[in-house]
This record gives sequence, structure tokens and C-alpha cells, in this order.
Amino acid sequence: MQYYENIKLGITIFMFEIDLKNNLSKPELYEEILLFLKGITTDEKDALAILANTASLLFFGLPEVNWAGFYRANRKELVLGPFQGKPACIRIPYGQGVCGTAFAEKKSQVISDVNAFTGHIACDKASKSEIVLPVVLQGTVMAVLDIDSPVINRFDEDDLQGLSKIAGYLGKILDQQNAFWSLP
Repeated sequence: MQYYENIKLGITIFMFEIDLKNNLSKPELYEEILLFLKGITTDEKDALAILANTASLLFFGLPEVNWAGFYRANRKELVLGPFQGKPACIRIPYGQGVCGTAFAEKKSQVISDVNAFTGHIACDKASKSEIVLPVVLQGTVMAVLDIDSPVINRFDEDDLQGLSKIAGYLGKILDQQNAFWSLP
């Protein structure tokens, strides 16, 4: 993580760079992303800003990813939130598709081949595998973190563990900062 300070404006600007040429293992890569995420969100109180930066960090920090972002819970459906990638489906019904299933079951979904997932909602035909993790706040799924890849079998246990730490951190920081939106 690199940063510089603008004394005149009284702000610190972070520049994010993960050098994949350093041959970081997946656990090391996720630890680096989480460390950076903590650095830029510790005092932030705006949920949109936190989720937007998280989506960007994951999209640009993870190899072989073509979409990374969030769907936020809104009663019995998910509504598109901050993301990086091609335009996406705006609303996903409770229990439908990979994201809706993670929402309904409050359980992470690791899908090796999205074409083999019954009911998959294809927002980008290039996506071949997907991982979705619930972001839980006080026992309620407030959002899901969704990451797609154009590679079959892209996501494994290391991804699940690393992203689970990130989703857990998001639930915790959004709760501590009272940053999350309320459900309508």
C-alpha cells in the first residue's frame, strides 16, 4: 500500500497497488487487500463509499475476475449496489440465481461452473464461475458480495476463506460506524 499526504488540503490519498508478480499466495493476497481495506475504511461512515472502494479493490486486485460488487438487501429482493465490471442486472428476487440463493440461505455460494447452476441469472455471458458471500449485520443479510470470473473453477477454498474475512469485516465496520442504510 502506498500513500501520500496533501498537507494543504489536510487529506491522505491512498494509491492501491498489488504486484501480482511477487507471486503472492491467495491467502497473502487477501490479507493484503484486507489490510488496505481497513486502512481506507476505519473512520468512514458512508456505506456507499465503503462498498464502492471494496468492489474496486477486489476487481483490480484479484486475477481473472470480470465483475466484482454488491447487491443490497431490500425486503425480499436484492438491488444492485456499487460494482466494477459490465452493467449488471438491477434486481434479483429472493432465492433466485446464485446471489438470491446466498441471500435466502444466509450462506456463501461457490459455483465452479455457472452453466451447471440451475436458475443461474446470466448478466454477462462471459462469466463462467462465481462466488457470492452474504454481508451480515446483526444476524441479517444486508448485502451480498458477488464476484464473477470468465474462468471455470476460478474460485476455491482459499478464495472463500479470504473473501469471508472481507465480508465479515464489512459487516463489522458498517455496524460499528452505523454506516449501513436501513431497510425500507
